[in-house]
Amino acid sequence: MKIPFYQVDAFASEVFFGNPAGVCLLDRWIDDSRLLAIAAENNLSETAFLVRSGAGFDITWFTPVTEVALCGHATLASAYVVFNYLDWTDDTVLFQTRKSGRLSVKRKEDMLEMDFPSRPPSRQQAPDGLDRALGGKIQDVLSSKEFLLVVLKDENEVRSLRPDLSVLERLDILGTIVTAPGLQCDFVSRFFAPRVGIPEDPVTGSAHCVLIPYWARRLGKNRLHAWQVSKRGGELFCEDCGERVKIAGRAAIYLEGAIYV
Repeated sequence: MKIPFYQVDAFASEVFFGNPAGVCLLDRWIDDSRLLAIAAENNLSETAFLVRSGAGFDITWFTPVTEVALCGHATLASAYVVFNYLDWTDDTVLFQTRKSGRLSVKRKEDMLEMDFPSRPPSRQQAPDGLDRALGGKIQDVLSSKEFLLVVLKDENEVRSLRPDLSVLERLDILGTIVTAPGLQCDFVSRFFAPRVGIPEDPVTGSAHCVLIPYWARRLGKNRLHAWQVSKRGGELFCEDCGERVKIAGRAAIYLEGAIYV
């Protein structure tokens, strides 16, 4: 089987920044064990798999070790491929997911804007070992579905954080978001998910389903400018829309080829 494959740097204006995602175009679904093997071979934080369906595409995402329920950067990358490499004339593309309902991505000038579910966090007690894992001065701890949201004092603390990933991996959560007010944007963040094979994700769209409602409420504004301050870094333009959030960014193609399995 020959599978068209693209690698796209999402939430970046040029290659070598943002978050690289794999995009595989399938004629039909194949066994999940084969999808996982492809994702492991790609060794990217996520690989998206697409099958044409009706007016859009069915989509799912795998890390190198497991399927995930929602992925932002690989959805942005998938939309970039649809708009630029397929015979697609509409300004919007629809994606039907296995576990997160319908998603859409709209082309807006040089950016792509995703419509995702909002996942407002609620306060919770810090899990045992969190202080030791992060080593920062934690101001607040919240949670939303699989994610833990940890609030620090300022951007410098987020940037300088050197977490103990072995401790984070033992926490009963999918991933840990660390955030603080930004110096030149509304907020910054980093994301760690060693439990699913991602020590640190460069830019995490799904984490912003949690971050956007938190910061919209805290700052009293619906439109937000964000940076994920990982080593590669990524810029996100966000909007709180109640039960949904909009997450926009740019993307750049790095690789086009084929996978043979």
